[in-house]
Amino acid sequence: MRILHVLTFLWAVVTAYAFAPNPHSFPANRKGAISHTKLHVETGPGGKPASSSEEDLTLTRQIILEHISGVGGDSNPDSGKDDQGYKSSSLPGNDLIIRAALGHEPVERTPVWLFRQAGRHLPEYHAYKKETNRGFLDMISNPVDVAECTLQPIRRYPVDAAILFSDILVIAEALTIEVTMPGGVGIQVPNPIQNPEDLDNRIPSIDEITPDFVLDKLGFVMDSIKLIRQKLNEENFDIPLIGFSGAPFTLLYYMIGGSSRKNTDIGMTWLQEHPEASQKLLDVLTKLIIEYMAAQVEAGAHLLQLFEAMGMMMDEENFEKFALPCLEKIATELKGRYPDVPLMVFCRGACYANDKVSKLGFDVVCIDGSVDRTEGRSAVGGRCGLQGNYDPQELIEENGKTVETVRETAKAMLEELGPQRLIANLGEGLGGKESPELVRAFVDAIHEESEAIIAADTSM
Repeated sequence: MRILHVLTFLWAVVTAYAFAPNPHSFPANRKGAISHTKLHVETGPGGKPASSSEEDLTLTRQIILEHISGVGGDSNPDSGKDDQGYKSSSLPGNDLIIRAALGHEPVERTPVWLFRQAGRHLPEYHAYKKETNRGFLDMISNPVDVAECTLQPIRRYPVDAAILFSDILVIAEALTIEVTMPGGVGIQVPNPIQNPEDLDNRIPSIDEITPDFVLDKLGFVMDSIKLIRQKLNEENFDIPLIGFSGAPFTLLYYMIGGSSRKNTDIGMTWLQEHPEASQKLLDVLTKLIIEYMAAQVEAGAHLLQLFEAMGMMMDEENFEKFALPCLEKIATELKGRYPDVPLMVFCRGACYANDKVSKLGFDVVCIDGSVDRTEGRSAVGGRCGLQGNYDPQELIEENGKTVETVRETAKAMLEELGPQRLIANLGEGLGGKESPELVRAFVDAIHEESEAIIAADTSM
């Protein structure tokens, strides 16, 4: 069993990127150097080899924590805390997305990042996955893999934020629900909750959901965030890190249905046939999401993104009855604890509710590709910012798309939504067929065209 030795890994990163072009240096149309570090050693601390994948992960976490605890100065994500509780850490040099999200002042250009910017569309991701010989679910539980995959798009594109490489269903796993990814069929829950009695037997009570529960079940995520922050600093990427979670109904949908592609009516069926059990599970999930996202902030995340990714799987009446109260609890609690940490929400397939969602306390509401952009802006008014909603189909060369068409459509989005109180993003995540060249063209176009629009408005 080979273990990734973090100290060697970090040293290799420093030397590999000390003189590499940085895609985050403007002007944004300069191409960045692409590479990734993949070093392995066969032993853990003291030369003792790991005897299993579980021990491999334990040793990796031990090395990470020892390394991080020995580093002082501003690079430490905990440097903004003391014994009195949370205090926000210093802002990164590029705080554009934070300023745009909070909306306290105009920005000089529109920030941009992309849903699923790490992973499947990047050739370096596939090369790294092949070399490590680990599947997706193994990778997201290994902080070294998480950090590497999180930074891959940052090395390639001058996006304004990194986002944690993970999956929404780590929460289901924390609640003892098995999750698999057999390949070709998406992520699966092979043994979903069958009925209310099964729910009572398998899911912890709400009283058991505490910060300690989160650290026990999901501590590897916090280790990953700390390592990402460390690596961003070492590779001279002075940008924010986004943490995220799935929202309550989306998680319920997977936990009782088993798949996003089968049993598509199972969520509505449960809400109608088992309203009390549904509410019980939603309450547990809501509390766990709050503590999970809070732990991400404490570990070093600068912004938080909540994904109600299966909003299309319930009707408007039940969305308002079951989903909205959960979203409101999450927003109220997290903004009460961390008022200066932007909180973003995406109700994919349920953007009809954005008027109501914008009144819950979120800083940014996302719009999917179905939303008319003029209506999307008017729905939220001045209550919060917008995020979205570029069509990822515009980034696929096989669709006849080019650098020129990407610039035209990106500029059109900016003109329709306006460049202020906007985070440019997609209407849905990258699917894997997108061209990295066209993704880069999109990021560059957003920066350059928004700067021009804002400059022209300012001079008038």
